[in-house]
Amino acid sequence: MSAKLTPLSSLKVLRHQIPAHSLTPNTSMQNKPLLIYRSAFTAPSASGIEAHLNKIGVVKPQWRYTMYSTSHFHSTSHEVLGIANGTAELCFGHEDNPQCVRETVRKGDVIVVPAGVAHRLLRDIDGGFEMVGCYPPGYNWDMCYGRFGEEKKVEKIKEIPWFERDPVYGDEGPALEV
Repeated sequence: MSAKLTPLSSLKVLRHQIPAHSLTPNTSMQNKPLLIYRSAFTAPSASGIEAHLNKIGVVKPQWRYTMYSTSHFHSTSHEVLGIANGTAELCFGHEDNPQCVRETVRKGDVIVVPAGVAHRLLRDIDGGFEMVGCYPPGYNWDMCYGRFGEEKKVEKIKEIPWFERDPVYGDEGPALEV
């Protein structure tokens, strides 16, 4: 059974442009913002989030896990994270970046992480923080850390297409308004 969605007209969305930092491109490659949909799902479960996102078909759920506690980014795909359980403080843009974004996310939130945006778990606030990690069909995620030797991978971020439909709401939604 799909998770119930907050009506789009009531959805609060945070949009963050994060400049490049050292060898981490963040949103500088495509100028697409980090998006946080606050309480997109009401009383969700991991299986409910997966069912809904599979029904929309823009991304495919691939895993359930917490977030790594090391700053990393993906050079091969945008990422959609549905918060299935708990509350956590996350960092986007790399913790050494004076312009990084620190946000507390909760069960029901959805995060759209553009390729190149560093992200990491700072603190699992109440234990049991779990996300559903999703990627567009045909795209596989990789791990980059903003290190020398990753430059060729980072250049390919420019070629990754943005979403033609919103990963959560379908034919309309915040990902289409960027």
